Amino acid sequence: MASFKIEGGTSLSGTITPQGAKNEALQVICTSLLTANPVVIHNIPDIRDVNKLIDLLISLRVKITKKGEGTFEFIADEVNLDYLESGNFKEKASSLRGSIMIMGPIITRFGKGRIPRPGGDKIGRRRLDTHFLGLKKLGASFHYDAKSGTYQIKASRLKGAYMHLDEASLTGTANIVMAAVLASGTTTIYNAACEPYVQQLCSMLVNMGARISGIGSNLLTIEGVETLHGTEHTLLPDMIEVGSFIGMAAMTKSEITIKNAGVQHLGLIPLVFQRMGINMEIDGDDIRIPAQEHYEIETFIDGAIMTIADAPWPGFSPDLLSVVLVTAVNAKGTVLIHQKMFESRLFFVDKLIDMGAQIILCDPHRATVIGLDHKQPLRGIKMTSPDIRAGISLLIAALSAQGESVISNAEQIDRGYQDITKRLNALGAKIYRED
Repeated sequence: MASFKIEGGTSLSGTITPQGAKNEALQVICTSLLTANPVVIHNIPDIRDVNKLIDLLISLRVKITKKGEGTFEFIADEVNLDYLESGNFKEKASSLRGSIMIMGPIITRFGKGRIPRPGGDKIGRRRLDTHFLGLKKLGASFHYDAKSGTYQIKASRLKGAYMHLDEASLTGTANIVMAAVLASGTTTIYNAACEPYVQQLCSMLVNMGARISGIGSNLLTIEGVETLHGTEHTLLPDMIEVGSFIGMAAMTKSEITIKNAGVQHLGLIPLVFQRMGINMEIDGDDIRIPAQEHYEIETFIDGAIMTIADAPWPGFSPDLLSVVLVTAVNAKGTVLIHQKMFESRLFFVDKLIDMGAQIILCDPHRATVIGLDHKQPLRGIKMTSPDIRAGISLLIAALSAQGESVISNAEQIDRGYQDITKRLNALGAKIYRED
């Protein structure tokens, strides 16, 4: 198990560029399974979860060639379905939540598949019902084998259908869309997720020959086609990294420029951090965060305490609530953080309290943060990263704290952030990795 040792209390400065979007990568890489032709994808981040998915596709006998930094070619012309029956597949797929994304492409192209219960962050219950119910609507049948702990999926050619999703699941929508593009007839998906990453996926599929309308809305209409061809695609910048860097700059009183931030795709992210009192200057596609000695949380117009809550897009991303929470620790004022979607994501706040933060954990979904206004520095401690987003939040707290902090289980942070020690140390941070 690796750990990060952080010497905090130092202001940072310089320019940083966000990696390609993790959540988009896990979807669009799986589109390669929909065609026998080459698919080239640019700006793929070199992170643990994405690399594990690429390794899984290699084991499925997808030909993958690295063409340059962050650029890969995928050719799925000889997919080995027998591998899905192996123990090795179960071991690899169950260690990665993103493995669920191969299900839609495989079942629609080959008519059968198998998937174990996928892994991922332990942030609360994360249902797979939306995936299964949507694929069932298209004609797939599921059987859960309790002995092997896997779902067996079968279908002749899928048939288009109308469906109203039980939740606007990002990965559920992506899986159903990838299955529907090769189904016969018309598929209508209402209450579809409409995040930029789903928009990117749909646009990529259209470039491969799919017929999809309503992109960017929660109502998608898909006319099935017989085959898809190859394409070339570039990932968006990772919006969660952008938000993480904004919070880090404020917490450490640093002046940081975020280059190529994908500003038009950030939605509410800049607004929410501005409500935290953080100044930012947007110049084209770059965001400059000036050094601030103090930043003050706004109140609502009637003077009520600010509440920041997550919601499906175009609401505020749940992946950034942990970062907003830790950013509030050094602010002036009070904010209520309401994590609606996952009941275990706020449990890392006990580490922040040990560091000196003033936080009241109201219940598994809500925490009240009383900002310290930089008057009392956090203190370094030893802690463990429970998941990707809590991990980066603890790292941000450690950078602002006095003294040394140690974060064990650093592999959790590696799952979502590429070369984080190298990139932050280039800004003046003092982070040392110990394996």
